[in-house]
Amino acid sequence: MIYSVKDTYKDEFVDNQIVETQISPSLLPKIRHKLIDVLYTYKNVFSSDNEPLGTIQGCEVDITLNIDRPYPPVLRRPAYPASLRAREALEKHIQELIQLGVRRKVGHNDKVEVTTPVSISWHNDKSRMVGDFRSLNTYTVPDRYPIPRIPETLSQFSKAKNITSMDALKGFHQNVLMPKIKVLLRIITHCGIYEYLRMPFGIKNEPSQYQRMMNTIFPTELSGGWLIIYMVDILICSDS
Repeated sequence: MIYSVKDTYKDEFVDNQIVETQISPSLLPKIRHKLIDVLYTYKNVFSSDNEPLGTIQGCEVDITLNIDRPYPPVLRRPAYPASLRAREALEKHIQELIQLGVRRKVGHNDKVEVTTPVSISWHNDKSRMVGDFRSLNTYTVPDRYPIPRIPETLSQFSKAKNITSMDALKGFHQNVLMPKIKVLLRIITHCGIYEYLRMPFGIKNEPSQYQRMMNTIFPTELSGGWLIIYMVDILICSDS
């Protein structure tokens, strides 16, 4: 089984910076080397945290609100207070996403109608920036596109001899936004207001929209019964 972008298998890949990949040690050496050859051949489809994000073409994300302008004050929220440690982490995350092209700083002359506060959560001494989009989600028209049911999906594995698991790196951030909705996706922090250029995490309809997009890209493979997609997770079932 292959787990992409989780741990590191460096022997064959470190010089070429192909992909951070863990390959099951239970594979026979002959099969293991064949798998490495395949990964090397298609190295251009893999990415890492230090590389630019890919861009999904032809699928722009839209958001429809069930209210008209002027928007209620609840959509124009102030920044959350933060400790010095949280501020430093927040500044780091902001700069990383600016460099990746995920967001930009809003100019002084830009009209601002919607702002969402963010906070920093900690797990095992690692920080994560979290946008509190609850107010925006309250006024968002829901997208009812179905998400696969896991028990039904797992039944497709019954006859598979090998299962390949892949994960889309920062998958939601690879989605481009419709220009008109960028003004709705602005976060406010102690160091200013920033606008998302790609889909952020925490938006009401992003799972449905991402699932629809993936199903649209891989219709033939999905109908063949050997490919399973659950939002950003891709599973490939094979006999060899």
